[in-house]
Amino acid sequence: MSDGKDRPAGDQAGYAVHLERLKVQPDTPERSYESASMHELLLRYQRFRDEIFPARKEEFLKLAGEQTPQVLFITCSDSRVAPDVIFQSEPGDLFVCRNVGNIIPPYGEMLGSTSAAIEFAVRVLQVKAIVICGHSDCGAMKALMHPEQVAELPTVSAWLRHSEPARQIATEYYSDLSEDEFLAALTEENIVAQISNLETHPSVASRLRRGDLEIYGWVYKIHSGEVWGLDAKQGRFVALDSSLPSATRPPRRRAAT
Repeated sequence: MSDGKDRPAGDQAGYAVHLERLKVQPDTPERSYESASMHELLLRYQRFRDEIFPARKEEFLKLAGEQTPQVLFITCSDSRVAPDVIFQSEPGDLFVCRNVGNIIPPYGEMLGSTSAAIEFAVRVLQVKAIVICGHSDCGAMKALMHPEQVAELPTVSAWLRHSEPARQIATEYYSDLSEDEFLAALTEENIVAQISNLETHPSVASRLRRGDLEIYGWVYKIHSGEVWGLDAKQGRFVALDSSLPSATRPPRRRAAT
């Protein structure tokens, strides 16, 4: 933390107040870093500050004033899904939006963080692609299968309603599958449902019409490290390999006059 000496004179008083607020008050129990997970975070940050940042300082200085990501990456909040690890991306590569179940509310139903991220990424950042990435063993999809498990979680229950079309389709077409197979099918159907929701957003719809935005629907399989993608032409999910299947449907052509 800076000692504040390099700040303009007018900022010194405010900075002193800021430091005072950070101090542990006499009657307040001292903050503890006994938690192993928090201590590990601290150690990793120190390594970043002392080793990684200095070695890549020029790169971070370039990023300090602007970002130009080409991909909006919408994925689940699940701690096991780490886009930077899975896709070996670097700072500035991905504009990431995370939420429970990689869900996208239809435009107008819930103008919250996810909708704002989409609008900003598509209209301001002008990303070229949007990826919706689900994953295996998804707790949100399990809750969609067994809503009684989240009956005491009203916010979660309300949020999962945006995946109801996926549940209905999976129930109608895959009811004969085992629980694990049904979960996998539901996870894929949820990707399809969220793509449909995504296309209701005006910023996305206009770019799709122009043909300068691509949509991809992926599922990350935690147990194998594989990623499968929705192939709009084949109408099914296929393993990502040398080819990159797109979930974008052909833009609607203007009627002849």
